[in-house]
Amino acid sequence: MANNRDAIESTPLLDSETVKAPTPSLFQGRRLACAAVLLAESLERVAFYGITSNLVLFLNSSPFYWEGTSASQAPLLFMGVTYLISPFGGWLADAYLGKFMTIASSLVLYFLGMLLFPFIANGDSRTHLCGEEMAFPVQPAECMSTNSTPPTNVTCPTRPAYCGPAIYSGLVLIALGVGTVKSNITPFGADQVKDRGPEATRRFFNWFYWCINLGAILSLGGVAYIQQNLSFELGYIIPAACLGVSFLVFLVGKAVFINKPADGSAFSDMFKILGFACCTKPKEPNLLRPKPMMLDSAKVTYGGRFPEEKVDEVKSLLKVLPVFLALIPYWTVYFQMQTTYVLQSLHLRIPDISLSTNTSAGSAQITFRFPAAWLTMFDAVLILMLIPLKDKVVDPILKRRGLLPSSLKRIAVGMFFVMWSAVAAGILETKRLEVIKSNGTIDQVLGDVTYYAADLPIWWQIPQYVLIGISEIFASIAGLEFAYSASPRSMQSAIMGLFFFFSGIGSFVGLGLLAIVSLPQIGWMSSHKDFGNINDCSLHYYFFLLAGIQGVTLLLFLIVSVKYDKQKPSRTGSQRQRLASS
Repeated sequence: MANNRDAIESTPLLDSETVKAPTPSLFQGRRLACAAVLLAESLERVAFYGITSNLVLFLNSSPFYWEGTSASQAPLLFMGVTYLISPFGGWLADAYLGKFMTIASSLVLYFLGMLLFPFIANGDSRTHLCGEEMAFPVQPAECMSTNSTPPTNVTCPTRPAYCGPAIYSGLVLIALGVGTVKSNITPFGADQVKDRGPEATRRFFNWFYWCINLGAILSLGGVAYIQQNLSFELGYIIPAACLGVSFLVFLVGKAVFINKPADGSAFSDMFKILGFACCTKPKEPNLLRPKPMMLDSAKVTYGGRFPEEKVDEVKSLLKVLPVFLALIPYWTVYFQMQTTYVLQSLHLRIPDISLSTNTSAGSAQITFRFPAAWLTMFDAVLILMLIPLKDKVVDPILKRRGLLPSSLKRIAVGMFFVMWSAVAAGILETKRLEVIKSNGTIDQVLGDVTYYAADLPIWWQIPQYVLIGISEIFASIAGLEFAYSASPRSMQSAIMGLFFFFSGIGSFVGLGLLAIVSLPQIGWMSSHKDFGNINDCSLHYYFFLLAGIQGVTLLLFLIVSVKYDKQKPSRTGSQRQRLASS
């Protein structure tokens, strides 16, 4: 079987006629393949963050004027679909198309979605796509009152989301492409160096993660500035062009890629085993057979039709699901970084930065406005700085002293920091509303939209971004580590897909919570005076609600993690016993 698979596995043309050196480099003959994957991924990240970083600002701007709630829900829906589709992308590659064809076809779908946004940003083409701009509905006087809620017999009309079908169609197309690429590009890159040993794989992942954050910084630093201060049309053309170049780089790289064919998916086996076990009653135990437990009816020894090893692998997958479920509130808070945190930043004072230049014609002063999306870079920059420090300094010291925490304990630390990020956001929002109540607002023009902001510098948001960046180093990376280490080798791709799947559920939970707190009966996110305004809302209650949910989940997770860590030695011992007996 292995020999047949190796025979049909395409290897890089670069290695076809080379002779191995006595002491080859880890990446000898594979540098071009790795470089193609890393460059394609960096450019794809430029495109991804080019869509997400300023989406709230885009939907708040003319002529869309989406309400703050609707503008924040759109990125949450986009993130949710992106992560929910990841298991399907892995299954499609493993069962039918192979990783290369799945990534290439997904990039085409991704590109079609990206092309929609320059047309939506252009006035002439937008009219053909979405029709004429809609007028704002006339509000009854009761709806304009800031001191009381409208009477129950008064209806406050809302303006439908202008261009909503076209925008959501583009976001869904992009999400389908991103989710499928996301689930396959990482293992595809690792396939290029897998036969060179774990050290080569580890080094590849270091550079892969570095390139992800490099693409994020380039997009947030350059594209976000163009979108906010120059033109959204140009700001969407650039990421679309980057994605096109990414696709071409990936296609050209086929000549040097190791391309493994589809050889079956663990998801297919998992659903077959679950279906068989649910519909079949296990045989009664006897002296030669222990009492049947969960899914045992699917085993051959209990009258089923699946080998014991396959059923035990599905059991191990089900045992990690509680951990993934406990991470849902973490992802709900994490995705606020690109939604409600951005909405909050648009209503804080964003400084103008002036630069003086001396020329032959005299002195000139160049002024530009700090893009609100640049604060998101604190997360990426912090990760680039702290991961090497943690990997090279902190972890070795803790390991030598026997204090290195397990992956589950590190996830708990990440939950703790993300909880305080939401608390910091809530405290800042409370202060922002107090400043508005005592001093009024200032007019702040971003692009072609005037925001009524508090005279409070945007720098006060830095703590919440720093806290969420620290949480990512613990919870996100440790979550990936746990997903790999807690699963059998043949189920690692399936469990990784489920890890991303539950991240998407976290995004949809945030979407649902925003919809609930926007109901007139609650009114935390209801404002009819200005469709992009949050000054008459209670966003701080929403942040404190998220922090409270995460705090309760953290306490429950600590109980689950302690129980799981206690069971781990016994599971490891039983696995060794089975290996010895076999």
